[in-house]
Amino acid sequence: MNDSGGAGGWLSRLKAGLVRSSSKLGDGISGIFTKRRLDDAALEELEELLISADLGVGTAAKLTANLARERFGKDVDPQEVRAALAGDIAKILSPVAQPLVIDPARRPHVVLVVGVNGSGKTTTIGKLAKTHRDQGRKVMIAAGDTFRAAAIEQLCIWGERAGSPVVAKAPGADAAGLAYEALERARAEGMDVLLVDTAGRLHNKADLMAELQKIVRVLGKLDPEAPHDCLLVLDATTGQNAHAQVETFKALVQVTGLVVTKLDGSARGGVLVALAERFGLPVHAVGVGESAEDLHPFAAEDFARSLMGLDA
Repeated sequence: MNDSGGAGGWLSRLKAGLVRSSSKLGDGISGIFTKRRLDDAALEELEELLISADLGVGTAAKLTANLARERFGKDVDPQEVRAALAGDIAKILSPVAQPLVIDPARRPHVVLVVGVNGSGKTTTIGKLAKTHRDQGRKVMIAAGDTFRAAAIEQLCIWGERAGSPVVAKAPGADAAGLAYEALERARAEGMDVLLVDTAGRLHNKADLMAELQKIVRVLGKLDPEAPHDCLLVLDATTGQNAHAQVETFKALVQVTGLVVTKLDGSARGGVLVALAERFGLPVHAVGVGESAEDLHPFAAEDFARSLMGLDA
């Protein structure tokens, strides 16, 4: 979540990553509000546009109501509408824009990473490992998605890049046993952070639930407070399905925060606003690409303005 290109480099990548979402919203707003008064018909069209951009029914209603309160019956231009919406969206997002804080008193600080297969979970772990290594922490990775050989291989590559040891076993090994072994090793070797990957086979929920709960239970035998964080990785391209994933994983484990990936892959960036409004879970980081520099701490105002196609 570092940025070798500095804040300006990240902002330009964020804006470019959100271009599909911002084009959809910007073009739509221009279509509605060019030489037009803010009346009931315009508000209805705006609300439909916001819903179609995955901001969610409740959020869309709230945003249009705010706009109506300030400007109803007045002539408005598209830029003014976008700026007003960006300001209101930033207010919704500000409470959830929280970095993942590693507690130096816990050695290691155990982070369990969950999410469906294909959400970008393995890549996110690799990026987190690199970030914390760059900040001078000792990081160990546990390849707990023991069902997918590709996930194990991918983590080993990320571990090499980040200079972080990876605890891995042959595919099919017991994930909870591996997590236990990794925590033992991380303690013995004085690690600051232990990142634990997990399987994400949602089609067989009962098995997944049993496995995740066993991992939590087994880690708790070594450290009653572990895992100290449970990050849910969500793929923004799934749009409204992201809500169902949050519900599912919250029922399985105590999710403490979100990482939203692949914001550059669709016009559904608005889903992040809907998730913030509905669940209020901290959003630690967002991703707009595949490299380690493309995962970045979540900043509410930068995101809101980029979503509306405005300069952050």
